Amino acid sequence: MMWKLKILAEIISFRDIRNAILGFLIVVAGLALAILTFWANRTGNLRLASILAAISLIFVVVILVFVVPPLAKSASAEVSQLDLPFEFTLGGALFAGLLVIVGFAAWNTGNNLLFLVLSVLLSALIISFIFGSSCLKKLDVKMRFPEIVFAEEPTPISVTLVNRKKFFPTISVLAEVRGRQKKKSILFDELSKLFPAFLIEKFLHPPILKHTLSYFMYVPRSDSLESQVEHVFENRGKFIIKDFELSTQFPFGFFRHRRRLLAEEVEILILPKISPADEIIAGFEADIGKLPRLRRGSGSDLLSLREYQPQDDLRRVDWKATAKTRHLMVRDFAAEDQKRFLLVFDTRIYVDEKSKGKLFRQLIAEEQKGVKSSSVSLRFEKGVKLAASLLYYFNKEEAEFCLITKDFVGELSTGKAHLYASLRQLAILEPDLVYQKNSQGFSNGFLEKIMEKSTWGNTLLLTSMKDDFIPSPLKQIAKIIRF
Repeated sequence: MMWKLKILAEIISFRDIRNAILGFLIVVAGLALAILTFWANRTGNLRLASILAAISLIFVVVILVFVVPPLAKSASAEVSQLDLPFEFTLGGALFAGLLVIVGFAAWNTGNNLLFLVLSVLLSALIISFIFGSSCLKKLDVKMRFPEIVFAEEPTPISVTLVNRKKFFPTISVLAEVRGRQKKKSILFDELSKLFPAFLIEKFLHPPILKHTLSYFMYVPRSDSLESQVEHVFENRGKFIIKDFELSTQFPFGFFRHRRRLLAEEVEILILPKISPADEIIAGFEADIGKLPRLRRGSGSDLLSLREYQPQDDLRRVDWKATAKTRHLMVRDFAAEDQKRFLLVFDTRIYVDEKSKGKLFRQLIAEEQKGVKSSSVSLRFEKGVKLAASLLYYFNKEEAEFCLITKDFVGELSTGKAHLYASLRQLAILEPDLVYQKNSQGFSNGFLEKIMEKSTWGNTLLLTSMKDDFIPSPLKQIAKIIRF
């Protein structure tokens, strides 16, 4: 029982419980005061009724200020997930309020002019609703995107809106795509310890996120319009398309009509951002050392030209360079093994046991908003970007490289296809949180794979952990780069 309470404590903070209890007590106290005010008024105790009424007004103000806004925010987030056909805009809500005021004044005074104004306002509201609803009927959306998509970079997307209406055009339509970044919520593993898994799968889903595609001002009847846009995906990883959402505020902006069109479930894999290699190398020069300066060896790749030394082999003399400089010049070649790199990415992030609950709630908030903001997520993303940039640098230098993670061991190769295959693995990586200080977190099988592959070339370990968390054999063979 205690471990279940511990899990709930990680999901729900003391502050949330306190606010819920205070909000409940304030609402109950407000209702109690209202009942007492009614009772005092019925019994003829007007002085007591006036005092209770004043206190009730204070409680109403407190409820409006402290209780209603959080509830409204939560309700707004839930409503955005629902498939509602329309909603009032701010202008529409103000117009509806004006309509109520004019209607009450016309009914109260019996003024014919006010009734005429009321009919005009009501007609405008009805026309706005009918035209806006019909504008979204018989529409189809098509979207094409490139095979390679990078985070934080403009991605060219082709969006086509097809109007199948035979008599009326489509005006002022916003096209958006909706989907999820994960198939399972971050809460799934924790709540499955408390409740049956089939209930969690049925009622708990990751939030649906929106991406704006394009705005279509006018599409003629029985026609289509294609729009070429650039969209920026902020986060790496998967984006699983669920449906398209079309919306319009045509003609007067009183309503926001909405229609959702089912789409084939397509998974977009967003690769991590690649920063310029020079900046990465310069920022981590103390850890990487002189990585781009390959040492001399017996390989076939030219490293540099230099003046002849007495111990040099005459077969390495470059006669063209000698003729130009009028000095005897020899060629130096790079060693073969120096152009082979194994990049081991350590997904572990150490977290203090005391801050586990706070971090877990931050990760839940990240999932709901679709924005990475916690210190753990930002640090891990920094490491992923560094790994992607290093792989890009290796490929640019025509070096053979291999990516190794906890669940993936790549091949030692080079070329764009191999680079993109490695970046796809980086795109789906998630941090492994480590809470115990005495845990190294490296399984024997994983360590054996690293030690076996280390004979291929230079081993680089990309990690956020301190030396105490890194196995001794790995520290002896790898160049450690921390993020």
